[in-house]
Amino acid sequence: MDITTSPHHITPQKIIFRATLDILPLCAAVTPWGILCGSLAIQIGLTALQAQLLSLMVFAGAAQLAATSLLGAGVSYSPIFSSTFVISSRHLLYSAVFQKYIKDLSLPHRLCFAFFLTDEMFALTSAYIEKHKSFNYLYAISTGIVFYLMWNIATFAGIVVGNNITNFDALGLEFAIAATFIAIVIPSIKSSPILISVLTSGITVLVLELFEFSFSLIASTVMGMLAGYFTQLKGLKNES
Repeated sequence: MDITTSPHHITPQKIIFRATLDILPLCAAVTPWGILCGSLAIQIGLTALQAQLLSLMVFAGAAQLAATSLLGAGVSYSPIFSSTFVISSRHLLYSAVFQKYIKDLSLPHRLCFAFFLTDEMFALTSAYIEKHKSFNYLYAISTGIVFYLMWNIATFAGIVVGNNITNFDALGLEFAIAATFIAIVIPSIKSSPILISVLTSGITVLVLELFEFSFSLIASTVMGMLAGYFTQLKGLKNES
């Protein structure tokens, strides 16, 4: 499989440039989130180096925030690992979607893809596939690398802020988490099955959170997928 050129013979440089332009708005949206991660890491007692290494080596967004918060609360490692696993479980779905595209690539290429795979990379690469009817590894990995760099820059800014501002929580930057996911999801709603899937997932997770269900994220994801699948299946039957 060619990992550097598109089916339309666009140069690698243009692919990287296009990927960078596409990911920059999401980088801007997630910047407050990264700042929050860096600041929180400092506030719970990590050194600046430890806080930066957390983003450099873990690169997990919501799971990283949750782990940092639990670590600051003095929680043991077992709940931290289980919580981050549940939060990151959606990546099992992401990897399943892309498995057919990267299965023939070398192990280093697949490991690199797995490390940089995020919600943002998934959304943009899926949109690219839908538009061009073809997967492009260079486009996908370029969005991931640019996002990784911006995430770590934001973390560094948070480390600096965390050392100098005491009332950082009052800024309300945690809303960046919700804003980022909204920015990812809304543009993808282009059909009834997707709309039903999004609404079902949203309503399900809200209801389950009211009952403090531990696996609300996974359950709502499965419910959304099933709702979207059966809605699409019903539509196909009506057309036949």
